[in-house]
Amino acid sequence: MPSVAKTVVWFEEVTKGDIAMVGGKGANLGEMTNARIPVPNGFIVTSQTYFDFLDRTKLTDQIRAMLQPLDINNSKALQQISAKVKQVIHDASMPEETAQAIREAYRKLGDGPVAVRSSATAEDLPDASFAGQQSTFLNIQGEDAVVQAVKECWASLFEARAIFYRVQQHFDHFKVGIAVPVQTMIQSTASGVMFTLEPVTSDRSKILIEAIFGLGEAIVGGEVKPDFYVIDKAKMAISLKKVSHQDWQLTRNPDNRNSDTNIHAPIPPEKRDLQKITDEDILKLAKLGKQIEEHYKFPQDIEWAKEDGKIFILQTRPITTIKENVEEGPEISAPVILTGNPASPGVASGPVRILVDASEIDKINEGDILVASMTTPDFVPAMKRAVAIVTDRGGRTAHAAIVSRELGIPCIVGAEKATKMFKDGQIITVDGTHGKIYEGKVTRRVETSGVSSIIRETLKTKTRIYVNLAQPELAEKVAAHNVDGVGLLRAEFMIAHIGEHPRYMIDQNRSAEFVSKLAQGISIFTKAFNPRPVVYRTNDLKSNEYRKLHGGEKYERDEENPMLGYRGASRYIVDLDVFKLELEAIKKVRETYKNLNIMIPFVRTVNELARTKEIIESSGLKRSGDFKIWMMVEVPSNIFLIEKFISVGIDGISIGSNDLTQLILGVDRDNERLREAFDERDEAVMVALEKAVKTARSMGITSSICGQAPSVYPELTEKLVEWGITSVSVSPDMIGTTREIIAKAEQRLGIRP
Repeated sequence: MPSVAKTVVWFEEVTKGDIAMVGGKGANLGEMTNARIPVPNGFIVTSQTYFDFLDRTKLTDQIRAMLQPLDINNSKALQQISAKVKQVIHDASMPEETAQAIREAYRKLGDGPVAVRSSATAEDLPDASFAGQQSTFLNIQGEDAVVQAVKECWASLFEARAIFYRVQQHFDHFKVGIAVPVQTMIQSTASGVMFTLEPVTSDRSKILIEAIFGLGEAIVGGEVKPDFYVIDKAKMAISLKKVSHQDWQLTRNPDNRNSDTNIHAPIPPEKRDLQKITDEDILKLAKLGKQIEEHYKFPQDIEWAKEDGKIFILQTRPITTIKENVEEGPEISAPVILTGNPASPGVASGPVRILVDASEIDKINEGDILVASMTTPDFVPAMKRAVAIVTDRGGRTAHAAIVSRELGIPCIVGAEKATKMFKDGQIITVDGTHGKIYEGKVTRRVETSGVSSIIRETLKTKTRIYVNLAQPELAEKVAAHNVDGVGLLRAEFMIAHIGEHPRYMIDQNRSAEFVSKLAQGISIFTKAFNPRPVVYRTNDLKSNEYRKLHGGEKYERDEENPMLGYRGASRYIVDLDVFKLELEAIKKVRETYKNLNIMIPFVRTVNELARTKEIIESSGLKRSGDFKIWMMVEVPSNIFLIEKFISVGIDGISIGSNDLTQLILGVDRDNERLREAFDERDEAVMVALEKAVKTARSMGITSSICGQAPSVYPELTEKLVEWGITSVSVSPDMIGTTREIIAKAEQRLGIRP
């Protein structure tokens, strides 16, 4: 082992035992080099060099004094102190002999482009990962540029998130040093990440590989959706491949005069849907992964790249989150500036755009974070452009929550003061999984939720997994998943898109236009999922929502409590002409697609169900082998008289756990102050769920649930399976998670798929 006094050491001079000198990343690069793993050559500026820099410039006491009074939970103060500390390091002069040693090593390495990375001395340990908290610089060329990049890495040890993490983990700021590996830059034609176990269940029999075209930083930042490959470790055989579309890649800027060392370059159209690496390369990588895991005797998280037909390993680290039933990535270690109710999982950063009402939706551009008091269907066009949504009001069954889950974007509801606290243009990070908001752009190094979801979806279950949908443009994308059909197709979004009150269109002799537009919308779903069933819930717009449609004020009365007002089956019986238009649209779709079925919402009495069924059948839609009529169970009367409702003659029930819970408990599901009281696991609700499922089973009809409960509470889903539920319908982002929960429950109960 070389002397710790050395300014620079080469990879072959160090091993995994030299973390104190070269940090976790540097030690692993040396260890792999000595184990003959194909690692690009390089050298490391030692941590002692960093400590010497602090001592010789007299910065230690100065920085300590700046950090000592800091409250890390004061986000503004944390950012200010971080900036000041980094500036102090930038302004100090690097000792000339240090700079000269770096220049000489760079010349010896070949004088070409290099990657300059940070390697904290407490980084990549099994019980403390600092990965991603310090800076990395790619395609750095020239002696002076390399020296400057080393100094930038030193300064990044005092990024706000790094300061916060060290205090939180009780690390002394000045006992954590930083080394800087400088490595020959691989100009990747493809790159990615490899896990030597499956991260959802810690299954060590699998190897997972992600791959993209170009430099791997685009994967790290979550900017590009990668290909995904699963390899059976024992057989060394590919068991799953999922190829993703890629429009652009990160690559070296050929213009040396430009300050940007890397650019986004378009990928030729003919290559955008190709597999990123060959099957042969996939297996080569897997063998390297297995070799590295066996060498370290611990599962590894590995970064790799391919150049000129050769595969290189750029770094490896132990997987620090090995545990059973990992449901999502770890929480972000950074100052939290606001919290709310987690409503749709994921992490996204971007500029805030505050909307007072739906008339302002044009303010939202691609990549913005939509912040509003609450959202309505009129907000949907803007929500589709946003990368995340935050609302002051609402619970996890609010409009914003439901739409966000369907769109697959992070959402936090019930944040109470978001519209007052944030400013337009302010950059924030939204963690919809944990309900936390952070100042600025904060990212995790690798998100495994996408990986996990794909793995979960490959599981087989006897209980069917359906999906809740409303947006036609998402139909094909969601249909590509391992899902058994649509368990809840919401009519309301399609009718809101038509934009006119159906009664208004009838009075204008435009009934055929309404039927045609609605049928066109429904057909998008039936075509995408054919022959899988699509269960269409007939329109359940409430009077206040109907009034917002063009012409609606003429036909809709003001109601003090629309949630308990003129809606569902009660409306069909009275407003017969409008309901018949909807039935005509269904018949029109079924001329081409026989996978369309009907579900009747908000049925208050047995007589209402019988009369609604008569109307449906008189229109020519009779129950048959390929046409089913389901009833929503969402009113307490449905539970008390469940046998009588079923005896009217229906094919199945679907529990609307959102409305059922609020009506059993007397809780407004969208009132953030009552969010603790709104709980589908309450004993009264569980008794109702059990009775509904068991009665349906005993009377020979199917049962499902289409509220949010199965997506949120695994223990509730397990009970539903135990009671005999035949299907579960969830938001698109929860398909894989729910499939895994059900698979485990069925396995424990001895139920075979």
